[in-house]
Amino acid sequence: MLTGFIALYIFMLAAFTGYEIIGRVPSILHTPLMSGSNFVHGIVVVGALYALLNATSVTEQVIGFVGVLLGAGNAAGGYVVTERMLQMFKSSDKKKA
Repeated sequence: MLTGFIALYIFMLAAFTGYEIIGRVPSILHTPLMSGSNFVHGIVVVGALYALLNATSVTEQVIGFVGVLLGAGNAAGGYVVTERMLQMFKSSDKKKA
């Protein structure tokens, strides 16, 4: 069973690691890298669902709900960005006369 301090430690470690990794990615590669890693957002949603389903207090339920909401929004946004990027690489059907 995770205690509050261990969960906080894991969260802080994950936040620091994510910041360091993303901070070192050149800006030209940031969007393709993030849109290509939509599976990470799915893992976040699964983790938030797990937290929500195991919540015992109202505060835990609110945190779990917000986590599910933000994770799902992030995943959907990643797919939208991917679709827009793929549209940029399609050739135009319009022919100039």
